[in-house]
Amino acid sequence: MPSQIMTIGEPHSVAPSFEVPLEMLAACHGRVQAQCDVLRRLGPHVDAHGVDAQAREAARSVMRYFDQAAPQHHADEERDLFPALLESMAGSDPVCLRELTAALSAEHRELEALWRKLRDALQRMLDASQAPDAALIEAFVARYLAHLQREDDELLPMAARLLDDDALARVGRAMRLRRGIDHVD
Repeated sequence: MPSQIMTIGEPHSVAPSFEVPLEMLAACHGRVQAQCDVLRRLGPHVDAHGVDAQAREAARSVMRYFDQAAPQHHADEERDLFPALLESMAGSDPVCLRELTAALSAEHRELEALWRKLRDALQRMLDASQAPDAALIEAFVARYLAHLQREDDELLPMAARLLDDDALARVGRAMRLRRGIDHVD
């Protein structure tokens, strides 16, 4: 009986809307974690069953997610949330906040570089049935999960505390527009 790699669809519960952007960002973190779980199961599945249809679909699903949704998520934070947070600190000492947003932006670049390497390995798997390197998968997953934990523990609580309703509405509107959604349902 083949192992279940599991491809990722939408969660069963109703997803948060752009009107609650911090919840939307947190929900995205959950989807990243689910994709990381798929990656962790991919190598053992390929070892046991080869590059079968399930492995190919899982790889395509992960590639779609990290090629499309992850860059939008990073842009949501760097272009909208981080500047809104920094603006909220006008008149006080924003050193801690500047350090946090700069560090998270640098982590985004590191994750993007790791993704490019992992994406190439996944493409080789699709093209030549060559199993992706387990160490590369683990490096990407571990780094991404640590990054998400920092955002969940530090960034999102700080944003919830510091941003007023107008700032959050601007962030949510920018997130919607980035995805080509120009109206609220």
